[in-house]
Amino acid sequence: MYALIDGNNFYVSCERIFRPSLNACPVVVLSNNDGCAIARSNEAKALGVAMGAPWFKIQHLQESAGLVALSANFTLYGDISQRMMTIAAGLGPQQEVYSIDESFVSLTGVRGDLIKRAQTMRSRILQWIGIPTCIGMGETKTLAKLANHIAKTAERKPGLYPTELAQVCSLSHLSAERLKEVLQRTDVAEVWGVGRRINAQLKDMGIETAWDLRASSASALRARFGVVMERTVKELQGVACIDLEEWPANKKEIACTRSFGQAVVSLEPLIEAVSEFASRAAEKLRRQRSLSGQVLVFIRTSPFRAGPQYSQSITLPLLRPTADTATLVQAAVMGLQLIYQGGFAFAKAGVMLLDLRDEGFEQGELPLGLETSLYTRENQTPKALMQALDQINQRYGRGTLALASSGSSTKKKIWSMRQERLTPRYTTAWADMPVARA
Repeated sequence: MYALIDGNNFYVSCERIFRPSLNACPVVVLSNNDGCAIARSNEAKALGVAMGAPWFKIQHLQESAGLVALSANFTLYGDISQRMMTIAAGLGPQQEVYSIDESFVSLTGVRGDLIKRAQTMRSRILQWIGIPTCIGMGETKTLAKLANHIAKTAERKPGLYPTELAQVCSLSHLSAERLKEVLQRTDVAEVWGVGRRINAQLKDMGIETAWDLRASSASALRARFGVVMERTVKELQGVACIDLEEWPANKKEIACTRSFGQAVVSLEPLIEAVSEFASRAAEKLRRQRSLSGQVLVFIRTSPFRAGPQYSQSITLPLLRPTADTATLVQAAVMGLQLIYQGGFAFAKAGVMLLDLRDEGFEQGELPLGLETSLYTRENQTPKALMQALDQINQRYGRGTLALASSGSSTKKKIWSMRQERLTPRYTTAWADMPVARA
């Protein structure tokens, strides 16, 4: 048995914790540079606001329908997520944090009334943190994911599913007849792993619902779609094929890219941006205890703006793999200087760390003539210093300590994201902590 705990409209719910006046109001959270809607309250969905809707197309709803738009506050969302996942872990003996708002929990060996236990957990998360959740349970992860969808839909659209399946839904506790009825009401597109392209092909084959897919031949679908679809069908049939991953697998590449809040037309601010992006990527690299052997840096203009266009990237190999921020930043800046050309209004830049391997990797001596400043052992910052850097930034906030090439942290940078509707970091910054006054 598995359970999937999912925070409802998570980004919006995080904002509502500290602004109760937003309850029952249509709310959207906007993407980087306040571009498009990446989270919507149920009230915003009722207005017809689609996921990914550009802000300039829906901003008229501010006046006509009272729509509230907020800039994404990922620092806040990440902290609330960690708190929620810590509590959710108490539901069972094993947990897989699947995303910022979703967590799989194994219920193997858990005794008693599982539905009542899930309802208690849901109430606890709501009371202790303020995040409303829905919980789905099933014999496999795919069934648990589907049950979670049913629980959320039954809460928001009670006419589609029985109301008793709202908030907490266990497909394992339904009779065979009731299970068939529920799955026949569920579009096949709602099954975990069925994307838009496969959905269209399945419907061309007459497979319209989750029940149709469950009743299909796993081997026949494997011949057409591959082993992943075979696993999906078997999981729908109650055969567990996807294990719980308690520890996320290391990434094979790490990227940090951003669109700028306004166009950048000179080299100096680009160096600041690339230095910061490389520093953030290096921090992620150390977090998974890896080393990078190559650094890719790119810059490009916006294809949606008038004027001359330019897009270029370069990959620099490191002769000695490293997780040292100074070395990675130096390589990224060197690459930027090689591809930079003046006379363009740049809209985006990014850094990718490639050729990743475990930090235990050792490499022999460099060939004669290649002991440049970028690769010498003397240029490698001590590991203890990098650990201290990460600990200070984790405790006091990202950017508290940074390389000089990243620019001053106290001055607004022209390449910074446009976040005109950003709320305070209520739980991670002393200056933003809410104060209750009599």
